[in-house]
Amino acid sequence: MSENRAGPAWRLLPPVVAREPRPELDPDQRRVVEHATGPLLVLAGPGTGKTTTLVESVAARVDDGADPGSILVLTFSRRAAGALRDRIARRLDRPGAIPRVLTFHGLAHALVRRFGPDDAMPRLLTAPEQEFRVRELLSGPGVAAGWPAELAAALPTRAFAGQVRDVLARARQLGLDPDDLAGLGRRADRADWSAAGAFMAEYLDVLDAEGVLDYAELVHRSRILLADPAVREAFAREFGQILVDEYQDTDPAQIRLLRALAGERRNVVAFGDPDQSVFAFRGAHSRGILDFGVDFADPDGTPAPILALGTGHRHGARIAAALAGVARRLPLARPLPPPVHAALREPAPDQVNDRVEVHTCASPSAEAEHIADLLRSAHLRDGLDWSEMAVLVRSGRRGIPPLGRALLAAGVPIEVAGDEIPLAAEPAVRPLLLGCQVVAAGGVPDADQAHRLLVSPLGGLDSLGVRRLGRALRAAERAELGEAVLPAPSADLVHRALAEPERLDALSDGPEVRAARDLAGLLADARRAAAAGPAEDVVWALWSGTDWPQRLRTEALGGGESARRANRDLDAVVALFDVAGRAAEVSGARGLAGFLAEVEAQQIPADTQREAAVRGAAVRLLTAHRAKGLQWPLVVVAGVQEGLWPDLRGRDSLLEPTRLGPAGLLEPEPGSARLAAERRLFLVACSRAARRLVVTAVAGTEGEGDQPSRFLAELGVPVRELAGRPARPLNLGSLVAELRRVSVDPAEPPAVRDAAAQRLARLAEACDDAGRPLVPMADPASWWGMDEATTGAPRADDGPLVLSSSEIGAALDCPRRWFLARRARGERPHGNAALFGSVVHALIEHSADGAAARGRLGELDAVWDRLSFDAHWLSASERAEAEAAVQRWAGWVEARGHRTLVGTEIGFDTTVQLAGAEPVRLRGRVDRLELTADGRLYLVDYKTSRSAIGAAEAAVHDQLGVYQLAAAAGAFERRAPGVRRVAGGELVFLRVQAAKVDQPWPVSVVQPSLDEVPHPAESEAGSPAQPTWVHARVAEAAGIARAESFPARRGDGCRHCPFAGSCPALAAGSRVVA
Repeated sequence: MSENRAGPAWRLLPPVVAREPRPELDPDQRRVVEHATGPLLVLAGPGTGKTTTLVESVAARVDDGADPGSILVLTFSRRAAGALRDRIARRLDRPGAIPRVLTFHGLAHALVRRFGPDDAMPRLLTAPEQEFRVRELLSGPGVAAGWPAELAAALPTRAFAGQVRDVLARARQLGLDPDDLAGLGRRADRADWSAAGAFMAEYLDVLDAEGVLDYAELVHRSRILLADPAVREAFAREFGQILVDEYQDTDPAQIRLLRALAGERRNVVAFGDPDQSVFAFRGAHSRGILDFGVDFADPDGTPAPILALGTGHRHGARIAAALAGVARRLPLARPLPPPVHAALREPAPDQVNDRVEVHTCASPSAEAEHIADLLRSAHLRDGLDWSEMAVLVRSGRRGIPPLGRALLAAGVPIEVAGDEIPLAAEPAVRPLLLGCQVVAAGGVPDADQAHRLLVSPLGGLDSLGVRRLGRALRAAERAELGEAVLPAPSADLVHRALAEPERLDALSDGPEVRAARDLAGLLADARRAAAAGPAEDVVWALWSGTDWPQRLRTEALGGGESARRANRDLDAVVALFDVAGRAAEVSGARGLAGFLAEVEAQQIPADTQREAAVRGAAVRLLTAHRAKGLQWPLVVVAGVQEGLWPDLRGRDSLLEPTRLGPAGLLEPEPGSARLAAERRLFLVACSRAARRLVVTAVAGTEGEGDQPSRFLAELGVPVRELAGRPARPLNLGSLVAELRRVSVDPAEPPAVRDAAAQRLARLAEACDDAGRPLVPMADPASWWGMDEATTGAPRADDGPLVLSSSEIGAALDCPRRWFLARRARGERPHGNAALFGSVVHALIEHSADGAAARGRLGELDAVWDRLSFDAHWLSASERAEAEAAVQRWAGWVEARGHRTLVGTEIGFDTTVQLAGAEPVRLRGRVDRLELTADGRLYLVDYKTSRSAIGAAEAAVHDQLGVYQLAAAAGAFERRAPGVRRVAGGELVFLRVQAAKVDQPWPVSVVQPSLDEVPHPAESEAGSPAQPTWVHARVAEAAGIARAESFPARRGDGCRHCPFAGSCPALAAGSRVVA
């Protein structure tokens, strides 16, 4: 910055880049650098200094007087081109004077832009955009008529569109026009290829009309331009030397383009390794590099010379030996001279102190934990920076998400490239797409969409907040409709509230209500934006309508994993706006629907526009393909399972694009070729390690997927089994926990306990520059259980205590479980058993009699698919059980002619006075209420458990007893005016068949009337102070709730208790405080 009288002035300066020193070259590298003119193929195995040799070749030519602008360097990816350009610039140290470093597609783009038609340069389609265009055309009217009939059903599918895309790309790589492809199909008796040729013509016409190009077409048109002698001559005058990196990754079209560029002088130096050819899915073949000598031969037919780099500079003898063990099993499409072959396959290493480890684990989760432990150990004990480590997997979609979650949970910072997963799968993109889907469908979310929006950054709630909102809405509806009508489910009420925000006016203001009201307003704004504007306006309305962007910005400017995650989210959102912006020419609902279809159809992750530089210190988590050209001191190759790596599943498709040859039909790819391709990819992954290579797999006992890959044995090192899981995670939390344990363990020597306490004190006192504690968890003030126990004073008398009919028994069986489940609301979501009961209850409730119930059995099918079962056979079995339960109820209810039905599913809310205690408000819902001939109430409760209880247990069944008590207190006088006497109750077990063959009814057990048997012999709650045993049980439960003392009690329910892991009454329970 400079300052003058007008005030401070700022000037943007280029970053200061240190010059790269001249390296010491080995003899093979010097021979390559000294090569002056003519073609040369340089074969270079992993770590032999290929890129260094290329950079020095450029520097040598510039030092000899060549104009840097006359040198063209080509490589395989945009990222590699950027890194190579920066390295050459540092080596030359000549600002503004560096060679052109491009990808083949970048070169083709430059040619078309410079020598193509004078009108606007067509925009390049990304791979996902191209796939969407193909799908759209295949779904158009009349398209099916041009394809064979047997393919008609496949035309609209995503998989078929991908195959068509591959055929089009393959045709252009071979230099075929639409007519050529159609004619080749006729000669090979392939009607599908002939149809693809006709489709290709239409596809190219559409691209021309839109002013866009795909990458294969771009290279094809650049080759057409080079057929013009004037264009070739202009290019030859500009570039006198061409150097190509990673030549093995070029496809046939790129090779023909390079030959046209080289012309008669053929000043081309190509660097590569046939054993690292891993982009066959892009059209590359390992044979291409071995044909270099023929493709660039002298006019007299003399092949171009070949040199090999024979010294390994990346790793030592151990890693080199492991790589050689894999490479020697790879075939070569063309034989090499023995010295060249030996130098390529077994270069002499000049490094020492490297390591190769192969580990197997018991399960994928254990594998992830051991990897996290290994990475943390390397960081803490070996001093490696996080950025000096990488974890490579075979499949990004299958391997990256679970491993990434496990590493983050273990405190390992990770960096995942934005283009490893499809845009629609990005966490930050999903809420915006969901909001757009709701708007496109009319702006009213269904129950599932409403929940997902509320718990997304657009809503700002968590699941507990949504539950609180649902309960509040149910309470409001119950107050409005009265007890005679059952309120709708909470999920339905929540989504109705978003559609009709005025429903929220009846609720007390709170964070959940405000969040729902804000989300409803946000959707309304998005609907208005969609009415006339393009999709970009809808996305902007959703994105800018909350404080989410500001939160992401704040996190991105911070540090740690949250900053990396925020940057990834921002990258993804920017990419989404790019797609929306490109679809801006269509407005309204059609434009929004097209935008959604395009994004959701993009199943190809490799959109290079989303590539971003690595931010900060983090472990790279990426696929083996993406690791090409990179290296790290420590590399973990994870998930090397048989069936996954090698993945030998047949890749043959309906259209078989790999069999498309320049002159006709090629032979199918043999299984050995697929195995070789997988082995090459494994070699590339392992060769990224400079000092330590770790390969991991799962060694299970069931199924092929649990078996380690055959590739592990090829590394030639012993396989070590890692039993179980790591003993203690290497993070601050576990360190503090261990120090706390030792400091209070009486079994430890006093000196050890004191040392642990002193280390805890030092950790607690450690602060950063701003005075913030670095390890707050080490401060005893933050520990649970350090304060004295509370006195458990009774809660204030703020009105009658409210208990539900089902809570009485739960509170008395185990006060601790009752409190955690009911009051703290820590219960787990209802499982299939509870859902089974709800379905059966609902069907019975809406059936007037047995015949009606049998007639409604078909309605089970409408809801059964919503239940989640672990297996199809289990779903079918439970479906049959549900039908049988309803059939039993139908027979049972038809035989009950001696009582009058009062009602079903009758809710009650009544207050009961207890002797010597405060009154208690009882709530509940009776399944069936009947009136006996002598004018008394009879209460029935349905059970869907798999077993019934006996008469002794039924006599003191708490829930049924509470029903009787409520009836005696007048809870049902609205349905049976003036009736308070009870005749008893009955439990009906709908899933249990009665023993009598001639009576296919459910088992039922009776509870005596409280009027007749106030204190049965089976009751342990008998008390002369209370009029009945139920009064005594309610009084005891109320006392527990008011005293706020919730001890754990052992019982039969302990076997299924969700809180057993922390229960002090069980041996398996562990303490949750120190």
